Amino acid sequence: MIVRILGEGQLRVDDAVAAQLQALDTALEAAVERDDQEALTAALGALLERARSQGAPLPPDSLEPSDVIIPHEGATVAEVRKLLTDEGLIPG
Repeated sequence: MIVRILGEGQLRVDDAVAAQLQALDTALEAAVERDDQEALTAALGALLERARSQGAPLPPDSLEPSDVIIPHEGATVAEVRKLLTDEGLIPG
């Protein structure tokens, strides 16, 4: 799976990490539903940390399409809400 972190670039993550990201996405969705910025910040931080620590960066000139787009650190509830689909940020 190719993950794009807005403002940072793309990472390749394997299926096990993708499943972990999907589980973390659940907390992020719940925070958005509650309009809870503090919980969103914590959930987004955990999601970003896992993607960064477990993903392999793609070269900046890579043209691979992203399967997932994760907001930048410090994103607001409103910004994240715009990126959510029926499956959250991470499909699965």
